[in-house]
Amino acid sequence: MQTDVIVIGAGTVGAAIAYGLVSRGLRVIVLDGSDTDHRAARANFGLVWLHGKGLTMPEYQRLTRQSVDLWPDFHDQLTRLVGGRIDYERNGGLTLCLGEAAFDERRHNLQRLHNTLGGDPDWEMLDRAELEKLLPKVALGPDVAGASFGHHDGHVNPLKLLASLHEAIRRLGGMLRPNTPVQTIAARDGAFVVNSGDERFEAGRVVISAGLGSALLASQVGIEVPLRPQRGQILVTERIEPFLPLPTSGLRQTAEGTLMIGSTQEETGYDAGTTVEAAARMSHGAVRKVPRLAELRMVRQWAGLRVMTPDSYPVYAQSPSHPGAFVALCHSGVTLAGLHADVIADAVAAGSLPASLDVFHPRRFDVPHAA
Repeated sequence: MQTDVIVIGAGTVGAAIAYGLVSRGLRVIVLDGSDTDHRAARANFGLVWLHGKGLTMPEYQRLTRQSVDLWPDFHDQLTRLVGGRIDYERNGGLTLCLGEAAFDERRHNLQRLHNTLGGDPDWEMLDRAELEKLLPKVALGPDVAGASFGHHDGHVNPLKLLASLHEAIRRLGGMLRPNTPVQTIAARDGAFVVNSGDERFEAGRVVISAGLGSALLASQVGIEVPLRPQRGQILVTERIEPFLPLPTSGLRQTAEGTLMIGSTQEETGYDAGTTVEAAARMSHGAVRKVPRLAELRMVRQWAGLRVMTPDSYPVYAQSPSHPGAFVALCHSGVTLAGLHADVIADAVAAGSLPASLDVFHPRRFDVPHAA
């Protein structure tokens, strides 16, 4: 089966890139793995988030800003095409600070990042009184000293986003093949041959966005990407009347009225199970911020595995030995969906990544260890 581009992985990253490619008139086949694969999209918190990103890599803040600015048009075009809602809002977002020390540390870190980037700040610090005015229906816990407020932040329903991307790919003529795990990629006569069981697919370009399975596939086209899983657990409450108008970094109210609480950062290998300890820890932290949450019933708990590089930042690369083979990986697939459907899709279509993405090449991990 021949096409222009094969995208390996139909999660939020691969689906956004594939959507951007078919929007540009390319013939695209998206090959997805099995239902038992570890899928980060299943446990995504749904934030479209900017402020505070890139504290140790300012270039990531710039990249995220670019994607967040692309999100409104990305949202409008996608929802017009599929005729559905993905519950996207961009009214700002909060990081609540428990105690004065945490408040001061948050301000220091954001100011340090702003001093590096320059320009107008996209955030401000709110003391408790200012925060209470912004959240008139929220009775804050006594430990809440204030919050940082990101002007460009927002949230979305991540499952509706993924379903809409899949539907858009189909409507624009792309092919989405579930339960088609890829075993091998081989370069042959200026093209790539991708094998899945007894099936073979051929294209001039291939994009590897297969989550934690990407390292093995990328190595077959000359790109070495160190990856590790990181478990994140999330809690969901029963539905209640709307009272939390803005998402926070660990608590948001969905359009359906449920409260999402999360998430953990656990180095547990490929164990994607849930734990009582994590549920207790997340619940305690949420109740310290908003005590009324103690009255709500928890209706669901789940876990997923993030795709983590050694420094936690994304990887974008084209193979130097096999031009036309690209890798795109990150753990912020929702926030970066606007960028993936626009900038990354443009780059793959053109056959070359822009120089602005050089800093995200995995060669940054090739640092010799001290003797």
